[in-house]
Amino acid sequence: MPSRGWGMLRARPKTTSIFRSEVMSLVQLYIPSDVARFTVSQLGEMGLVEFRDLNADVSAFQRSFVSDVRRFDEIERKLRYLRLQIERSDVDVYDFLDEDFAGRSRGPRDIDEMEERISAHESRVLKLTAAYKSLQLKHLELVENKHVLEEVSSLFSEITGRQQQPSVARGGSIGRSGTAGSSANRYDTAPLLGRTDTSSRRSIGSMDAARAGDALAFDVEAGSAIGHDINVGFITGVISRDRISTLERVLWRSLRGNMFLNYVDIEEPIHDPKQDGPVYKSAFIVFAHGESLRDRATKIAESLGATLYHVDSSAERRQEELIDTMSRIDDLHQILENNNVARVNELTSVSEQITTWFTVVRKEKAIYHTLNLCNYDANRNCLIAEGWCASNDIAAVQSALHIATEDAGSNVPTVLQELRTTKEPPTFIRTNKFTDGFQNIVDAYGVPKAGEVNPGLFTCITFPFLFALMFGDLGHGFLMTICAGLLCFYERKLAWLAKDESMRMFYSGRYIILLMGIFSMYTGFLYNDIFSRAMGIFSSGWAWPTDAGGEGVTVEATKLGHTYAIGIDPTWHHASNSLLFTNSYKMKMSIVLGVIHMTLGICLQVPNALHFKKRINILHVFVPQIIFLFSIFGYLVFTILFKWSTDWYARDASGELTHVSPPSLLNMLIYMFLSPGNVNESERMFRGQAVLQTFLLLIALVCVPWMLLVKPLILRREHRKIISEGYGRISTHVRVSAEDDTMGGAVVLTEQEEMEEDDFDFADIMINQSIHTIEFCLNSISNTASYLRLWALSLAHAQLSEVLWTMTFLPTLKMSGAIQPIAIMCGFSVWFTLTFFILIGMEGLSAFLHALRLHWVEFNNKFYDGTGVKFEPFSFKAILDEAEE
Repeated sequence: MPSRGWGMLRARPKTTSIFRSEVMSLVQLYIPSDVARFTVSQLGEMGLVEFRDLNADVSAFQRSFVSDVRRFDEIERKLRYLRLQIERSDVDVYDFLDEDFAGRSRGPRDIDEMEERISAHESRVLKLTAAYKSLQLKHLELVENKHVLEEVSSLFSEITGRQQQPSVARGGSIGRSGTAGSSANRYDTAPLLGRTDTSSRRSIGSMDAARAGDALAFDVEAGSAIGHDINVGFITGVISRDRISTLERVLWRSLRGNMFLNYVDIEEPIHDPKQDGPVYKSAFIVFAHGESLRDRATKIAESLGATLYHVDSSAERRQEELIDTMSRIDDLHQILENNNVARVNELTSVSEQITTWFTVVRKEKAIYHTLNLCNYDANRNCLIAEGWCASNDIAAVQSALHIATEDAGSNVPTVLQELRTTKEPPTFIRTNKFTDGFQNIVDAYGVPKAGEVNPGLFTCITFPFLFALMFGDLGHGFLMTICAGLLCFYERKLAWLAKDESMRMFYSGRYIILLMGIFSMYTGFLYNDIFSRAMGIFSSGWAWPTDAGGEGVTVEATKLGHTYAIGIDPTWHHASNSLLFTNSYKMKMSIVLGVIHMTLGICLQVPNALHFKKRINILHVFVPQIIFLFSIFGYLVFTILFKWSTDWYARDASGELTHVSPPSLLNMLIYMFLSPGNVNESERMFRGQAVLQTFLLLIALVCVPWMLLVKPLILRREHRKIISEGYGRISTHVRVSAEDDTMGGAVVLTEQEEMEEDDFDFADIMINQSIHTIEFCLNSISNTASYLRLWALSLAHAQLSEVLWTMTFLPTLKMSGAIQPIAIMCGFSVWFTLTFFILIGMEGLSAFLHALRLHWVEFNNKFYDGTGVKFEPFSFKAILDEAEE
């Protein structure tokens, strides 16, 4: 019989569990060509099948549906352009999804009509946008020209007024028949960039040059008025304000001072469509003598990004041009408003449907990407697809295929059949909103193999518990629980946090944080710790003497004959040896819980071995490992419990101590190896201790060769047996047909027998087993010591909390007078802020990471391979969520 494969090895479970992954089946689909789109669409809506690539040897550009993929790529590009224009125009996007259109299988006619509408909208928006930009550029030119005309007219008017005053000398002007060089010689001793300021207008040159510039401007305008040709001219324009100083320097040096520059800053920013925003600019005018100097000044100004405008030297024509420009600006402004209204209306109509269109296009593109994974059978006119799905979901998949056939209006159904395979299936573990966060912690380490025990089940409890041991404080746990509880209670309203990159981690892990807070409250109650203060809920088992003496006197509390009901007695918080007691208590508790946690991990090897039918791992891996662990660290846990349960200061009837001083367990464990069979009398805990320790040590030593040798030797023996049986079957032929005589016989081998003939290398197995044995023996020590972090972080958290209380809030409670309320408010604010951000934020993150380490390393390495591949079904929901991110 051929092997029934992963999908047939076990009966289909009726219920699902997080303990193991789902039983998976490899299914093959024969999909008629006219039903293919509808079938894949229906399967995408359900998200139950992970398709396999049957065209892995074909490049992406040579597949059957690559043209359809490119078509929807182009449609998606148009939609991205429309959405960009919507965002730039501040048009509200209606987050409306037409479920009737996007949630069903769509025919070719629906897609064609949608594409036509999108293309029409894009074409209209492109035209309106191009016209709008062109009008904006024209508007920019007119506005700049207006400012230039205004400033030039203002400059000429101002200079003309000064020139007509008798007190203003004109000897410094450049004559109509003179040259610029003759007057420039008088500026050699002038400052490089001397300026004369009139209001916001600035002129470049020395004082003499400024007077010469005034005369030059007057001559230009006067010359124009009387019709003389005076070979002196000017250029005007607008330039960005931050470049005007550069223009000044370059013109001065290039023209060697034979120029006169006057500019004024335009007060209001001008909207520049090229830079898509407001820009501060300056209007300038440059006077120069001679055509070559003006040409050089023109090139310099244009190279620095200036826009030059022609301004007539006649005042009357400038005024006429200014009036005409302002009229054109008003007309153009009205045209811009009309264009913008039409553009916004167009984009508004698009915004009502763009969410639906994006959804449909992404779904359709995903459909054709999936169809490219299928193999086309030309003889049957159908597509052949293969994929993995949970065995429990096969009925649902068949129902989806039936619905797709009805939607397509076809009479030929899609055929589904299960394949027998030896391929390892992907791992599918059903989770809900509570278990999903814990499963993500496990998957970050490694995805379970199919059928492997899933650590996520135990992580739901052990992770927040180990975190709480390090974070234990009733007050801090309460604040964390409140924050997580609000996230859980308002999870629907706060669903947008899942899309925010910085808050996604907190939202996704809200149930993890909730349990961490609850468990922290529980351990804080056991530690009797709330914001580093003790709670006297129950009756204390100790009493302080009433005559305690003066300050600095050490007194001893008296036992009252009963113990505190739950947790640590609050009297210990006020004792001078409190730190010694809590250190000892938490350190021993960490060892006990660590050994229990590691024992659970080793015990989980048993269900793994039973599931994969590897009973040899139970007898020759699990048994020696658990014996080895218990022989050393199980004994250590026993001595801790024994030490806790013994009254080392009890006295007999004569008043003598019944025991010596409490022994050091660390010394006991060290000398158990260094001096086996010998126990110091002062360190002895019970009778027969030396014999018991020697016996346990011998057992531990025997377990090492047991783990190292037995399993490889048994595997080699079984392999030799298989080989010998295989050679015996070579001469056994099965007559299949009459042609066997010419073929020389046929040998029938099952799939299982083919698998058994894999290469067997005893050396590799021996080396691998040696590594695992050494690793386990060393890890037993290092992992146990690693759990001491539970004690260390708990101590650090408690001490830091004590420091914050003592240094920030407690001093304000001891104040008196009118300032006390203000001091208490300030002290509480500082204390609460530091508590929230340092003790809950930073210390919480530290405890989280340490708990993560204890699960990934100390727990998982006892039984967990984590070499599986996660089940990723074809799902529209997953595709759309990824696109939104």
